[in-house]
Amino acid sequence: MPYRDDMPTLSEFDGIRYLHFGTKWVQGAMRISRPNQLVLDYTQQMMAWLLFADPQPTDTVGILGLGAGALLKYTLAHTPAQVETVEWNDEVTAICRAYFRLPDSPRSTIIHADAAEWVAQPANIGRCSALLVDLYDADAQGPVRSSAQFYADCRRVLTSNGVLVVNLFGNHQSFPENIDNLRQAFGKRLLQLPQTPAGNRIVFGFAPDALQQTSGQLLERAEHVAAHYRLPAVRWARSLLDRRLSVPLGSGQTGISLEA
Repeated sequence: MPYRDDMPTLSEFDGIRYLHFGTKWVQGAMRISRPNQLVLDYTQQMMAWLLFADPQPTDTVGILGLGAGALLKYTLAHTPAQVETVEWNDEVTAICRAYFRLPDSPRSTIIHADAAEWVAQPANIGRCSALLVDLYDADAQGPVRSSAQFYADCRRVLTSNGVLVVNLFGNHQSFPENIDNLRQAFGKRLLQLPQTPAGNRIVFGFAPDALQQTSGQLLERAEHVAAHYRLPAVRWARSLLDRRLSVPLGSGQTGISLEA
């Protein structure tokens, strides 16, 4: 059973419905007139993994933390991938079905389990081309699963060219520890987008065969993502290139460097 302060509650303002866990903190949002739209800046940024991957029907996208279902709905609506969502609180799933237009789809599976236990299961090794991690409780300050072991297990869930996406709070005391733990799992294979106005900081961890683009290929891919997915992908790509020095990829080409 969920803790009392993790029971989902609702609010609405200016055509947007918000999910809370009994506090003022927003756990997710949906524009009522456009239920598949990504309303919150950080959820848009979490889809920046599309800069580095072209999802196929045989791919599985993992989502840890259902929230208001925004990432699940967007991924189903805009990619052909299978989506497997892990949410420990069945009350969240119920309220998403009732109030956030959570779709029933043969490509979508929702598992009620602890995310840390799910990523540790041997059956999930190498399954996900992208793994989106957004795990917060009623306080919504630091993620509830963030140990070095947890991130190491997340890395093992990825395919050889998979991408981990984690929602953190850049100004929160938990941020440095999360980055340290991510470094233990991914080494230098980390990138970060600029902090959102609300304080979210989206961090990417890359499996060994991921992030092979040249700088030009990344910008070309960003233009495709912007046109196809209606996301500010060119701005994201330029931000990543501005923040990272170019590194040689052979044949005189360069790509974006990874974290030192």
